[in-house]
Amino acid sequence: MLCILYKVKNNIIFVNMLKQGLQQKLQQGLSPLQIQTIKLLELPSIELEQRIKKELEENPVLDEVIDEDDGEESTNVAISEYADDDPTPSYKYYVNNRGKDIEPEYNVFSVKESFHQSLEMQLGYIHLDAESRSIAHFLIGSLDSDGYLRRDLESIKDDISFRLNIETTLEKIEQNLKIIQQFDPTGIGARNLQECLLLQIPTLVDSPDKENARIILKDYFPEFTKKHFKKIIAKMNISEEHLKSAIVEITRLNPRPGGQLDDSYSEQAQQVVPDFVLDFKEGELIMTMPRFNVPELRVNKNYANVLDKASRESTRASKEAATFVKQKLDSAKWFVEAIKQRENTLKNTMNAILEFQHDFFIDGDEAKLRPMVLKNIAEKTNLDISTISRVVNCKYIQTNFGIFSLKYFFSEGLTKESGEEVSTREIKKVLQEIISEEDKRNPYTDEQLVKVLYVKEYKVARRTVAKYREQLNIPIARLRKEL
Repeated sequence: MLCILYKVKNNIIFVNMLKQGLQQKLQQGLSPLQIQTIKLLELPSIELEQRIKKELEENPVLDEVIDEDDGEESTNVAISEYADDDPTPSYKYYVNNRGKDIEPEYNVFSVKESFHQSLEMQLGYIHLDAESRSIAHFLIGSLDSDGYLRRDLESIKDDISFRLNIETTLEKIEQNLKIIQQFDPTGIGARNLQECLLLQIPTLVDSPDKENARIILKDYFPEFTKKHFKKIIAKMNISEEHLKSAIVEITRLNPRPGGQLDDSYSEQAQQVVPDFVLDFKEGELIMTMPRFNVPELRVNKNYANVLDKASRESTRASKEAATFVKQKLDSAKWFVEAIKQRENTLKNTMNAILEFQHDFFIDGDEAKLRPMVLKNIAEKTNLDISTISRVVNCKYIQTNFGIFSLKYFFSEGLTKESGEEVSTREIKKVLQEIISEEDKRNPYTDEQLVKVLYVKEYKVARRTVAKYREQLNIPIARLRKEL
């Protein structure tokens, strides 16, 4: 701003503020503690333990207290026990999160042979010239995780020319692909589902049903995928029983041959570690939060002594050392306090969910789940919706009737004809039951499902029925049809 003063009669001074195009914005940033808390809120128990171990490795001021009952002098002091005479805030924070639980083996790893490694090994037993071997290697590397070659051969030909500097033909690429298609598992290297299933037909036991299955896949695949069974019966001049038997043979085939082998040292089985444990005792719900292996955090006494020494000395070295220690103490203070705030926030959120869904947690009856959205819990806890979202993410509760993700308890709702409010989860369950009990020779269309639901007092639009059906991974009526 530019201020210009004008003096006028009666000695009154007027100030004219000329805007120079500069604007001042007031922005409120997050404090280090808030940032730490937000990051820790999203972590489930396992990752929290890993995060604490990482902090212990990176911050030399923090130590993990393991056992101090051996009579030796402790090298640690609780954060709450430390204070200095400096005007900066003292580090009066202490947390003891050590649980008595035996440290669980959270992850179970299973090492499998790599999908591509298996094919490369089989290729090694085939006698090929150098150029063909390079093309075959390239084709194996082009297969997706299901074992399919999704790219057209013309594009592969261009890539081989550009990347391998090999000028080849589509015929030669096709020849090498057919070699790969002879590898295990059968069906590998197919360019579409039809080719994949046809490659597997020879593995079936010879029978009339096998031959019918081959003809169906070769000549009537579109009719088969659309379940136009009457057309297939008429064109092949076979009975319905023969068609059923042929379909049984087709169902023995694997549509994802690459899925039999894993392509990495991947986590095959992961134990879900509950963040909350719920018990029902003497008519009362009791919730606890197992702490697993979250350690007790304390300040290393040697670093605490640095600040004491700095208060008595005025050398440059001591001041620099004190500055370093104070920075690390700040970081330790924020981290420990963030863990405490995380625990309180999780506890308050879970208690609000328990209160809202109290009837469900008594016996686990899904029909007792009330419609509940993030806003409902945010209002109960006086927390922001984004905070509730972070809390429920990847968190689990163990009950007497199973382990549930916290997200399980959130769903929209609608009102029945009787005026009762029900959750969309209940409607999906009813919809699934209706479809499971339908006549598979004449399954319900979405319009018919709307009418059946209406009879049960659930007034749902057709597009909503279609949406719920898709969310349940249930195909349309035509694809649910069976002989």
